[in-house]
Amino acid sequence: MRTKANACARRLICSAIAVAAACACGVAPENVPELLRTFSGVDVKTKDEWEKARAPELLDRFQKDVYGRRPATADERGRISFKVYDERAVMGGKAVRKLVRAEFDGPLGKFTFPFNVYIPKTRSPVPAFVSICLKHRSKVDAGNVISSAYWPVEHIVGRGYATIGFLTEDVAAEKNTGSFAHGVFKCVEQAESRTDESWGTISAWAWAASRVMDWIETEPAIDARRVGVVGHSRGGKTALWTGATDRRFALVCSNDSGAHGAKLNHIRLPKSEDIASIPKYFPNWYCAKYPKKYGGREMTMEFDQHELLALIAPRLLCVGSASEDDWAGQPGEWWSAKLASPAWELYGRNGLVAERFPAPGEAQQDGDVSYHLRPGKHFLTSYDWDRYIDFADRHGWKERRKSETPNG
Repeated sequence: MRTKANACARRLICSAIAVAAACACGVAPENVPELLRTFSGVDVKTKDEWEKARAPELLDRFQKDVYGRRPATADERGRISFKVYDERAVMGGKAVRKLVRAEFDGPLGKFTFPFNVYIPKTRSPVPAFVSICLKHRSKVDAGNVISSAYWPVEHIVGRGYATIGFLTEDVAAEKNTGSFAHGVFKCVEQAESRTDESWGTISAWAWAASRVMDWIETEPAIDARRVGVVGHSRGGKTALWTGATDRRFALVCSNDSGAHGAKLNHIRLPKSEDIASIPKYFPNWYCAKYPKKYGGREMTMEFDQHELLALIAPRLLCVGSASEDDWAGQPGEWWSAKLASPAWELYGRNGLVAERFPAPGEAQQDGDVSYHLRPGKHFLTSYDWDRYIDFADRHGWKERRKSETPNG
């Protein structure tokens, strides 16, 4: 009886929050799939039921219907190795830069991709952020020191964090033309053997982020228990999928990720991206089944992106939007974070502690799920980075002793 009463109370509270939030942002979700109810209709009441029943079926659904199934051989740890091909002091001796090459021995051939590492010089291991970079290489490695709002290395290091960046184009092509016959794909499977459920480019980029984490676990200067992954736009979609598929990441940061990222589908936002636009703009990013099965059917889908965000629980999650980025559907991103929050409550934690959509320049960071709305357009800025670092700081990442267990 107590469990049923608690469930009813939670639904009443959520309804009240929905009314208040709808008044604040002018739009509310419709017919949203119940997060804590299995596809067969069984209510989920405990974290054990979540972990054994609900989370696995949600992960499976996102694999087969959205991002695609990654071949098991791609994740075999024995196939990956690393080589540090340059190491030197930078930033006036305050940091060390390492250039690393990941080498993957795939079943159909070898594949390599580089990534750059910046570590502040300290006596103890430091927390770190992995940056999924979309910009030209000059923005990723401009000599020894980088000055870029998109990836402000000096600023991140100055706040006590290491940072590691790789370019998506070094892993898999963003454009569709013959993309599955190149990059990491060609070393794992024949392009002609692909099915409607085969992995897309976002999954390939997430694969690379996990390989960077493999390297981090070998680096004694970085605390592998306190590593966040950050991505913007399609990189933000990738960061979320990385966090859902690789629980070693203790913090996941999605910036302006929009549809098929943090934005809820069950909400009417005419100016924002939708599933039907996928075949025209980026059909290779997802499995082929996704737009075929769900294009134009957003409001009747039996799952949604808040359930992807929930797969990150009980670890830390940051969702960031920009006030002028209507294509990303900012209210839909906020709603996903809010509707995912009951997953954190199963662990006795708070998700997004907010009852209204924020004003531009406001960050809602009181729980284990953070949301901020940055003034401006679609981009990743130093303002966004500071919110992600602030959130990690709030959870004691820099102060936590080596012997302590990290959040999540």
